[in-house]
Amino acid sequence: MNELYNKLSKELECKLTILEDKPEETVQTTLKSLWNKASGTPKSVEAVSDLSLPILTSDQESTLYQLIDERLKGKPLAYITGRQSFMGIELLSDSRALIPRKETEILANAALSLCQKISEKKAMVKIFDVCCGSGNVGLALASLITNLTVVSSDLSPEAIELTKENISFLNLGERVSAKQSDLFSNFESEDFYGKVDLVVCNPPYISTSKVSKMNSEISDNEPVMAFDGGMLGLKVIQKLIAESPKFLTKNGWVVFEIGVGQGPFIIQLCESNGSYDRIESYKDNLGNIRAIAARCTDT
Repeated sequence: MNELYNKLSKELECKLTILEDKPEETVQTTLKSLWNKASGTPKSVEAVSDLSLPILTSDQESTLYQLIDERLKGKPLAYITGRQSFMGIELLSDSRALIPRKETEILANAALSLCQKISEKKAMVKIFDVCCGSGNVGLALASLITNLTVVSSDLSPEAIELTKENISFLNLGERVSAKQSDLFSNFESEDFYGKVDLVVCNPPYISTSKVSKMNSEISDNEPVMAFDGGMLGLKVIQKLIAESPKFLTKNGWVVFEIGVGQGPFIIQLCESNGSYDRIESYKDNLGNIRAIAARCTDT
């Protein structure tokens, strides 16, 4: 096994291209993750880091070579293995939704901190995860905070199906639900108006003109809907800022991810809305604002 692993590692060192937005992927973790998939025990690239290699049968070795070939042809690792780790939680992943990124953990940690503070004062915290994709943010919050319920929504019916599968995968069906919706459109009722403690969202925020210029590993495999934020990349974000107050409790929060360079203008959008009395920003290691939280004063 070690001989095969070393041989394949050297080959991948020369041939494998790893994108900057997947820092958890290395030649070694990629190979170990594909190895586990070939053995019939699929695990995310992060989950395999400290695991020993399972012994492969000759048929499984052949499968491994096929999986490596898929990866070298540009298919995302998470779509090959069917697994992705987010906030330390193992999730199902496939082409029905965006692959959860490490950068989105900035958003999730901001939401987690806000939820923890709210949960100290309320018996049950109500979260709305819009543009939920695979459900990763809402499911991470529900996994980490027990007195919390999540309603997840996404415009894509395929993404909602994957979210439902992840809800079952994590046994969170009693506290998390998912429904297809364009942001809040299918939740316009007194059951939700003024009842949500926190709206969390990882919206599409890349301008339409830039979507086709993304690396082909992304543009050829992941759903365009998850990236395309309109002409300026702000279409969904503007709608989110405008519509969230109707659903938030007094002092409830909306927190969402943004693209590099969008921070100052989006903060101005929140300030000019008039419904928010406190705005906070969260930066990455390079000092870029990557998430914004705004507190609602309306009831």
